[in-house]
Amino acid sequence: MDFVVHPPIRQPEFKTFLSMEFNLKKIIKALLLSTSEAVSIKDIQKVVQRYHAQAVHEKSEEGATPATDAPAPAEAPVQEVIQDIINQVPTLLTATQIREAVDILEAEMRDSNDSARILQGPEGFRLVISPAYADWVRLLRGEPRPQRLSPASLETLSIIAYRQPVTRPEMEAIRGVSVDSALNRLLELELVSITGRADLPGRPIQYGTTDKFLDFTGLRSLGELPASDVLSPAQISEWITRATTPVTVGDAEMGLPLEDNSGSVNIDSDSSPSS
Repeated sequence: MDFVVHPPIRQPEFKTFLSMEFNLKKIIKALLLSTSEAVSIKDIQKVVQRYHAQAVHEKSEEGATPATDAPAPAEAPVQEVIQDIINQVPTLLTATQIREAVDILEAEMRDSNDSARILQGPEGFRLVISPAYADWVRLLRGEPRPQRLSPASLETLSIIAYRQPVTRPEMEAIRGVSVDSALNRLLELELVSITGRADLPGRPIQYGTTDKFLDFTGLRSLGELPASDVLSPAQISEWITRATTPVTVGDAEMGLPLEDNSGSVNIDSDSSPSS
């Protein structure tokens, strides 16, 4: 991430420059505005390191400048302000400091009904358009309305998110119907992908969610999925096993009279008519 080269300070910009101070929230917002790609914590830390490296380099160049090329006395206050700003910038920002600044900035943007929002995904932070203003951007670009996921796709996506890696028969055992159409739609949207094969007869394909799914749901990791207090994973696995295991139904289960080896029908004495 390169630094932006600014022109020399002029009046009336000088008074504004004198009031400058290190503001992590504004710096992060400026970085997010500068790119459509995700900006990670490491990216922000590298920017701070480069800032200090650039300041040290410029200071060493000033020390090597001949006395005849020294700045005029009127420029001395400007150099002092620059040095003061440099001194305010910490040499190292921790991940916690950056996350806290982003959380505060995100809350401020939400409270002020800003037209942008900060999306925190697995790759970092990204500035996106607020849903309330998304239609205006769509109309500017001449794009159609985004298609919503059908209830069947949402149900299938939920099963994959909570059960991954999961096979097609397991999904169908939970839903009770075929998931072919919904699964193909999720694969087309790159919300799920093939993760491998299960160690089961026939080696069925397993599916899991993608990083695009995290961006789609606004989650940083799968650990942020809402907890399910209905059934535990062990209970679901037991239920799937029962649902997919064939059960032999005999005459007793059907309420029919039992037959012995001789072919005669045994009728329970309790069911015989009373004399």
